Amino acid sequence: MAGAICFHARLPLQLTHPQRRLYRGFVKRNGFRCSKSNDAPQLLKVVVSGATEILRLLSSFNKNELYEMVPEQKYETSASSLDDIMMILKSDYDNAYFVTGNFTSGIYTDDCIFEDPTIRFRGKELYSRNLKLLVPFFEHPSISLQSINKVINSETESVMASWRLRTYLKLPWRPLILIDGITVYDLDNRFRIVKHVESWSVSPLEAIGQIFTPSSGRPV
Repeated sequence: MAGAICFHARLPLQLTHPQRRLYRGFVKRNGFRCSKSNDAPQLLKVVVSGATEILRLLSSFNKNELYEMVPEQKYETSASSLDDIMMILKSDYDNAYFVTGNFTSGIYTDDCIFEDPTIRFRGKELYSRNLKLLVPFFEHPSISLQSINKVINSETESVMASWRLRTYLKLPWRPLILIDGITVYDLDNRFRIVKHVESWSVSPLEAIGQIFTPSSGRPV
């Protein structure tokens, strides 16, 4: 979410056969199309990085307004089991962390990897800053948790959440963003998230197209 509107639908884990069927069945039912992260055109990746820097520059000119709209909140709760992680993530979705920028940072490692098809970076502080850059541009945002499931095998434990994002952007043509997605949270042996991988229901180019499409006349 902290990158462009994009899509990444590889199998993120070494899943058991039933778990692979569950994941692929979900992807198929929801119209997801599989593509690897390196399928995104290099030019698109450059555009995403450039847009992030532009947002960062714009926010530096109006820091007071940014901080007023996105109050600084720290959630340092830790987890001691997979059930704890599930409960905390559900709470974060209830708080709409994708569109508010407020999430439970204590369940992530400092060097957690955040990834989507157009951007990949390391560090929960950078993720928090990137989210807060986007929040002031959202208008009437919502993100609803559709399902959340444990993914367990002999070596790893993870959580897979499916969700739906809907928001207008505060641009002159007021584009409407509609995305169904999946986020997979990989855990270490201390029940901290070490990898946060997003999958989206549209291709990178289609998603960028939403940003440049006026909302008038679009189905809601």
